[in-house]
Parts: sequence; C-alpha cells; structure tokens
Amino acid sequence: MKERIYLDFNATTPLNPQVRETLFTALTQYANASSMHEDGRIVAKNVFAAREQVASLIGSDPDEIIFTSGGSESNNTVFNTVSSPALVHTGRLKELYGGRKTVFISAIEHPCVMESAKRLEFLGFTVKQIPVDPEGMIVLESYKAMLSAAASSARLEDRPLLVSVMMANNEIGTIQDIRLLSSLAHEAGALFHTDAVQAAGKIPVDVKALDVDYLTLSAHKIYGPKGVGALYVKKGAPLESFIKGGHQEKGLRAGTYNSPSIIAFGEAARLAAEGLNDYEASLRRMRNKLRDGFLEAIPDIRINGHPDQVLPNTLNVSFPGAEGEAILLMLDLKGISVSTGSACASGSLEPSHVLMATGVGPELAHGSIRFSLGLTTTDEEIDYVLEQMPPVIKRLRGFSTVAHKEGV
Repeated sequence: MKERIYLDFNATTPLNPQVRETLFTALTQYANASSMHEDGRIVAKNVFAAREQVASLIGSDPDEIIFTSGGSESNNTVFNTVSSPALVHTGRLKELYGGRKTVFISAIEHPCVMESAKRLEFLGFTVKQIPVDPEGMIVLESYKAMLSAAASSARLEDRPLLVSVMMANNEIGTIQDIRLLSSLAHEAGALFHTDAVQAAGKIPVDVKALDVDYLTLSAHKIYGPKGVGALYVKKGAPLESFIKGGHQEKGLRAGTYNSPSIIAFGEAARLAAEGLNDYEASLRRMRNKLRDGFLEAIPDIRINGHPDQVLPNTLNVSFPGAEGEAILLMLDLKGISVSTGSACASGSLEPSHVLMATGVGPELAHGSIRFSLGLTTTDEEIDYVLEQMPPVIKRLRGFSTVAHKEGV
C-alpha cells in the first residue's frame, strides 16, 4: 500500500510521466513561438501540433481551438463575449443576437460560471437558472418552458442570448444530454456553451455531434500541467478577445504563448484520447466497487448524482449524522485524500450549491464526500478505503449522538 491514497482527481490530476517528459523537453525550447526566426518556427510548429492533438480529443478542427490559461478563463471569455459592447453594438452579435439580454445557466454550474453570470446581471442582463432533478439532471420540461417563454416574448431583451450547461458535474458526476439541450437552445435562437472540463478524457466528447458553439477544456484535469486550457469556438460563433494586446490566437487571446505547457497539454490530450476506452471500463468498475462496498457496510447513506449517467470515476456520498469536514480530516489522518465538493469552493462554509439544487438539505449536504478516482487508483486502495470508512462514520455518528443528547 502506498503511503497516501489520492482520491481527489476531479480537483486535479498528477502529471502523466509521458506528459512530464514532454514538458521537460519543451522547457528547453525557449524561443517565442511568435518569432519569425528558425528557433521560433520550431516552437510554433510544436504548438500547432498540440492544437491538433487537443482538437482531436473533442473532434474539432484545429483552428477552432483557442489556448487559454485554463477552464475559468475559457468560461469567462464566453460570458465576456455576450456582454461585449464591441459585439453587441457593432459586430456579429448585433447582427444575429442584438437586443437579446437573457442568459440561462444550470443550477449546478461551476463557481466561475456562476460568478460570470452574476457579472452579467450587474450589467443589466437577466440570468435564469435551469432547475435540476434529485439526480442532478436538467428538468427537461422546465427547460423547454423557460426557453419557449423567452423566445416568444414580445420584448427583444427577454429573448435568449446564451445557454450554458456543464457536460458533467464536478461534484456529483451527473452527465447531461448536451446534444438535446444544445438543439433546444438553437431552436430558441440562443448560443450554447458547455463546460466540459470534467468530461473530456473521461467520456467521449465530439463537438460536431454535440453541435455546441463553445466548449471549455482544462489540461490539469487530464494529467497535463496546471495553468493552461482551451476554448473550442465553432466556426461562425462570435468571440470577443478577453485579454487584449497581441496577435496571438488570431488576435483573440493576447499574450506570449505558454509554449511548454501548451505542448504538454497536447500530449495529455493525445494520451487521453488513446486510453479513453480502458479508462472508462477500469474506473467505472472500481467506482462501482466502492459504491457497493459503502452500501453494504454503512447503513443510512445516500448516493448523490445519477445512477447511470455519471462520470466513471466520480462517487459522491452523503453520510447522515457525520459532518463532511470531520470525515475528510479523519480520512486524511489515515492517509486518504478526498474532497467535500468542488476544490474552487472548498474555502466556503456554505453547503454545496450543487447538492442543495438537487434537493439535498443542508445537513446532508454538509455530510457529503466526493471520491474521484484516477489512472493510478488500484483495487488495493479501494479495499483500504472500504476497510477504513465504516469505523470512521460509526465514530463520528457516535459523537453526533452524544452531542445531541447533551444539547450541544
């Protein structure tokens, strides 16, 4: 057994050894990829190869890929685009979507989408949250009704401009029917964006089949380096530069290329695409083993998320009578790294907005743990977690019972 067991792969992944080797080699290629001399052209060639590799992972054309600093920047760029004065008043957005000021997001989006939506509200846009059912799936009838009402409004500003729904949730792993949701958005005249940061490399992602306008990726979720990601932008979809001041990425994302990380991202995407089938089968088997073991050994627990349409590596469990932070700390002392939810919201004392949106009350939400498995996870590690977890929950529930009796 390793000294520590890492089951927080949805927060971040370690560098794949082959990716690390690619990164180290790329670090020696120090020239600026925008330079016209031979040294620069060599780096530019490698950056383009990475663009092809990332595009291949999601079935896009290379020129539809824009490199960014990560998922948060990619998501912010989309929301910045639909509120851009340059596009709204003079550009393609005015021609196709001018006057529309209603945006739809799901109730379980990543915090960077939630905060981007709040900014739009500050700018005078209307943001509506699409409800999800107890398993985290978009309530289709509600979604259709919301879109229909907006699309048929006599007021142009009430009509839908953008719909943003994440492909797979980072906390509970529920996978949405993005193809259907995108089709309905387009019928209502809206652009469609999906955050696929947790989906790409774990399940098949094909932007042509999904027919989305924008799709977000991040390297460090697929065993690549941190600080680099990508935004897929379908040909013809409007995009406004979020970072200005240079010609890079066809003038849509200024700044000297982070060439080593981009090249390593490409290698990570290549490996993810090659190993996708084995990843899905292996991780789903171990995830189900962990789930079934918990259900058998620990009474009165709740498995959160969809039972079938769920990421193969993600298991979110509520343990009534035990507080999530306490569970995490006790597991940490036993050498097991897990999460109480999104790493980007881990500093908050508020219950998970994702679980709350599914109808889980504050107590259950506070008593939830996310186990996210990865390429290095072994059956021996799962066995160890199944051995350690029941006494941890029993002990914490005992503390809770005593505290309740004493009126603490």
